[in-house]
Amino acid sequence: MTETIDLEIRQLLQNARSVAIVSHIRPDADAVGSLLGLGLPLLAAGKQVQLVLQDGLPEKYAFLPGADKVTRAIEGGFDTLVTVDCSDLRRTGSVLDGLPAPDLNIDHHQTNLNFAGINLVIAEASATALVLAEHLPSWGLAVDSDAAQCLLAGILGDTIGFRTSGTDSKTLRVAADLMDKGANLPLVYRQTLLSRSIPELRYWGQGLTKIQYEGPLLWSVLTLDDRIRAVYPENDDADLINLLSSVSGLLVVVLFIQQSPDRVKVSWRAAEGIDVSALAFEFGGGGHAAAAGADVEGSLDEVVGKVLAKTKQLLAVS
Repeated sequence: MTETIDLEIRQLLQNARSVAIVSHIRPDADAVGSLLGLGLPLLAAGKQVQLVLQDGLPEKYAFLPGADKVTRAIEGGFDTLVTVDCSDLRRTGSVLDGLPAPDLNIDHHQTNLNFAGINLVIAEASATALVLAEHLPSWGLAVDSDAAQCLLAGILGDTIGFRTSGTDSKTLRVAADLMDKGANLPLVYRQTLLSRSIPELRYWGQGLTKIQYEGPLLWSVLTLDDRIRAVYPENDDADLINLLSSVSGLLVVVLFIQQSPDRVKVSWRAAEGIDVSALAFEFGGGGHAAAAGADVEGSLDEVVGKVLAKTKQLLAVS
């Protein structure tokens, strides 16, 4: 099946002259790594390429090759539109409003809605960057050291340094191949997973002081005021969810990140054997069994109440 799709993608990209590549709001390492990991080989192949993230490039990924090419909006014409690491079009924000459906959708989320002309969705892959690393050669695109660096960042980010349950032997083999191509593992690991700013630590502190738990369920909140007090410039959780999910004895962790007075980003993390993807989908989001998220309309108190009630129901039947 993927061989047929690979042939279709190869033809699509070979015929393309100007490609716009878009990933999701609140971009993480896999979004950025996939965006650049596809964009750089296309540029090397002589294509005109636009790399678009509505929320811009987080400062922590500025070390990646090609980071300076990322824009917040599509700024010119294109003949081919590609999304990477997006389970549905809402995840791109508003940058695609009024545009035709994408020509190509490359992703690894099991809740992907297959919204493009061609959909390469491999749910068992540990990262979208891994899908790209495996398939780029089949599309006639070379992975040089710069692209390898970006793709490795995506893989490291989504596996949290090869620690998630989705990390398999293929993940490690692909990562080793990217290192052979020139990716610097210590640098990418440090910048992607370890490096923290003072505002990030202050922001974490705000969330850590509000931790609550009931049995195997733990949750916390990050408010708009928390972001202001910490002088944290992004609208995400600064990866606090991964710290919270390291607490032993938990089955589910939920983090509520207020985006506006009437909208909240909800992130779930679950232990092996618990599937939170359907729960996220119920709230208009998606993701994986062990890691999912949704943007939910409502005040912070309303969203916390609704989401915790549903999450407790899930735990009661698990």
